Amino acid sequence: MGIIGKNTPIVEQRADPFIYKHTDGYYYFTGSVPSFNSIELRRAKTIKGLQEAETFNIWHKHKTGPMSQHIWAPEIHYLDGKWYIYFAASEADDIWKLRPYVLECIGQNPLKDEWIELGQMQPAAGDNKTFIDFSLDGTVFENNGKRFFCWAEKTGGQFAASNLYLAEMESPIKLKTTQFMLSTPDYDWERIDFWVNEGPAVIKNNGKIYITFSASATGACYCIGMMEADEDSDLLNRNSWKKSRYPVLESDYKKNIYGPGHNSFTVAEDGKTPLSIYHARDYEEIVGDPLYDPNRHARAMEVKFDKEGKPIFEFY
Repeated sequence: MGIIGKNTPIVEQRADPFIYKHTDGYYYFTGSVPSFNSIELRRAKTIKGLQEAETFNIWHKHKTGPMSQHIWAPEIHYLDGKWYIYFAASEADDIWKLRPYVLECIGQNPLKDEWIELGQMQPAAGDNKTFIDFSLDGTVFENNGKRFFCWAEKTGGQFAASNLYLAEMESPIKLKTTQFMLSTPDYDWERIDFWVNEGPAVIKNNGKIYITFSASATGACYCIGMMEADEDSDLLNRNSWKKSRYPVLESDYKKNIYGPGHNSFTVAEDGKTPLSIYHARDYEEIVGDPLYDPNRHARAMEVKFDKEGKPIFEFY
């Protein structure tokens, strides 16, 4: 695919990549920086142009307390005429106390205008179970006139299972419904080193809604699974969803692509070809904790569909 190149990084050392193509024709890019201490944005008219685009550091972590450690997986969304960034952060004195937080841009230029903190994402009224433990990777999508928030949360601390949850949103910073557990690590490929479902992303096709997610620890075992439901079904009903029995994307040892995961979706410059933006490493062996290895590079692949309209993810 000429606009990107064969499996080559589009932005180096940016994990959890997220691209939003705005009505101004620009691609807005963000992701986890290796130091996990700030949120940056860049934009370009093309996917390839993001590599050399100027970076804007629009927010920096606090010195202490909430939002002072592990600034992870920011996503930029344009909702109700305003720019928002959703991200996870913990505390310097409690580094696994991760929670989802929200920033709002005061103006219409997210690169240069001021961003303000709106605090932690708020659960629905009366919900005392949501965002009370290790919570991260929030994403926002709309379906049939409703806006939804999908995120990962553990109940029982850092080493518990990480499940995916879904809820309808009341506003950009508050949920309308109580949490619905979309997925829990059921299969062996979701339970390597850690029991993990995280990093949800949404794509629609042929009357169906698909949520991809990442599974297992962050080394070469990291991979992508997928949930699917009919667009017109009740998305907060267990019976509406079906989960892939096997990963839809995993490490390719022949092509030296290891630990593909935490993707987002956008469209190519033609305005219609869907792209999956994901991160992966060029090597399998990692010294120390994979989480702190900086070489998870943002990459892109064209999403194709099978005869039933289901997304297919294949390295070039």
